[in-house]
Amino acid sequence: MLNPYKYKQVSSVLLIFLLITACSQKEIRISSPDNSIAYTFTLKNNVPEYSISYKEKPVVVNAQLSLSFVEKGEYKSGLEVAEPLFREGEEKYDLPVGKTRSVHDLYSEVAIPLRERKGPHRKINLVVRAFNDGIAFRYEIPEQPEWSSFSLSEENTTFRFRGDPKLLALFLPNFTTSHEGPYSSLLLSQVKEDTLMDVPVLFEFPGSVFVCITEAALVDYAGMYLVKHNGIVTSRLSPLPGKSEIAVKSTLPRRSPWRVLMISDRVGTLIESNMITSLNEPCKISDLSWIKPGKCTWPWWNGNVTPAGDFVPGNNFETNKYYIDFCARNGLEYHSVVEYGGQAWYVNDGEGFAPGPNTDVTKPVNGLDMQQVCDYAKEKNVGIRLWVHWAALYPKLDEAFMQYEKWGIRGLMVDFMDRDDQEMIRIQEEILEKAAMHKMHIQFHGTCKPTGLSRTWPNEFTREGAMNYEYNKWSNLVDPDHDIHIPFTRMVAGPVDYHPGGFRAVEPDKYKIQYTEPLVQGTRCHMLAMYVVLESYLGMLCDFPAAYEGQPGFDFLKKVPVTWDETRVPVAELNEFICIARRKGSEWYTGAITSRKKRVIDIPLNFLGAGKYIAEIYTDATDGDPNHLISETRAVSNSDTLTVNLNAGGGMAMHVYK
Repeated sequence: MLNPYKYKQVSSVLLIFLLITACSQKEIRISSPDNSIAYTFTLKNNVPEYSISYKEKPVVVNAQLSLSFVEKGEYKSGLEVAEPLFREGEEKYDLPVGKTRSVHDLYSEVAIPLRERKGPHRKINLVVRAFNDGIAFRYEIPEQPEWSSFSLSEENTTFRFRGDPKLLALFLPNFTTSHEGPYSSLLLSQVKEDTLMDVPVLFEFPGSVFVCITEAALVDYAGMYLVKHNGIVTSRLSPLPGKSEIAVKSTLPRRSPWRVLMISDRVGTLIESNMITSLNEPCKISDLSWIKPGKCTWPWWNGNVTPAGDFVPGNNFETNKYYIDFCARNGLEYHSVVEYGGQAWYVNDGEGFAPGPNTDVTKPVNGLDMQQVCDYAKEKNVGIRLWVHWAALYPKLDEAFMQYEKWGIRGLMVDFMDRDDQEMIRIQEEILEKAAMHKMHIQFHGTCKPTGLSRTWPNEFTREGAMNYEYNKWSNLVDPDHDIHIPFTRMVAGPVDYHPGGFRAVEPDKYKIQYTEPLVQGTRCHMLAMYVVLESYLGMLCDFPAAYEGQPGFDFLKKVPVTWDETRVPVAELNEFICIARRKGSEWYTGAITSRKKRVIDIPLNFLGAGKYIAEIYTDATDGDPNHLISETRAVSNSDTLTVNLNAGGGMAMHVYK
């Protein structure tokens, strides 16, 4: 039901007029349940404005709201407010896949009915929710006479910040993007006008107040970006392909996604928050028994390395058997079938991986019997996943899913989407829905950030939308300084596929680009820690079997989970270091990474329950070899503080159990 708010009918025309006049002249205010965040709305010269304060300090001040429609012009001025509707709400649910098993979020809400004083008398409701860790609002357009559909050209949501905050953002040249690139740290005043910023964007205010802007519940709508326009942070929507003047086409009623400002004076709160999933619809999958997150191989990254002389490598059974056996020996849940030598596993006559006119994602290339691969994997209790180009999959979506289910495929990586316009967002949801019908999970690649849809469709395990370790095959751009940006930006929105697991660490001056057996910057412990620091429900082990087996630290990768019951951030400093602790059952896993700066950090263990625990700790070695590590076991309790030495680009990984 797209318009749940029913406003009281009042027979007296005079009373209606008095109510509208009074509401238009006064502020409408709500606060978070703990009163730390306050949101105020008013009409100034009949134009909607809002402000947000955190612990009584202004953050957003007199920011205007408007919507630009193709057919009937801008919805901005000459407005009036009817009687607002206040309510208290809660979201209480379990996440089959997530960073928290059981979520309980309280919020305050107000629905503010806006309407034009003069023709065409359009009505739009602004719905605002105040959580203890942020503000979310969206536009709801109810059914109404003489307005049944619309074409939205732009949503001019502004975020008029007080002062000159420092921001951490990914700048993009245009809307056609894989959302991959380096992050920039600079003052808002230094940002070039009208340059696209991908969301999430993190803003830091004096006094260590942090605001992260992103969106939630992006369904059948255009993705949102930010720009600085006339000095004010303003939203921009991804236009439809070939229609630069239109971003959203829809019938009424219609809801926009939630515009989210996560706010705290502790940056770790933004990472712990469940606001994004709490703003999404409940789960639409009735039978969840087949949804099994886990770790998987990714042979493309290492160059499909196989042992010399044992068999002829290629798109064949023997190559896949080698990796399946590796999974079976080490308890890894999935093996990924991707390509060999630049040739996809399926029939494709296009250039590179782009589909050609005769591409068929239901037919393996000559020499590859997919049924044989799946049958063998099933015997070994290993699931098979497939990589596929979205433009090759989508035209044959139903036929492909039926064939994949027949083979026994457990999931897909859908790649090269490179758009988040309304059309592509609809395609992604259709893929998730139909994959669920055939009991398959989805990993989106070359795509935008998540918006919490994993609550509605928990078969969405992870998304890319970040420059990650795949870049090590052709550049030196992904280093520990880049790694430390990801938890505070892209990961705030949700799970991030990052291609971790490279076990050939080198010092920066020894780094060289190699497409096969890529090198990684940062230490071995840095790499181990990334499996805890990063949120992803499909943890990749991207290197080849011989790179792992018998190597220090591999025992940690074999046992680290991919979904969690609880997530805590004991200590963190923006752009410098972060430590994340995640609980699975009664056991805790902790990961800490640093930038290129060597440092000592103190980690309070007060997230542990009462009693004594055993801690298995992996720290950087002191001999200068980034692949060496020190492992120790000690007794700990929740009153202890762990002092950890992190080498430059280093890390720490820890498993704690009773």
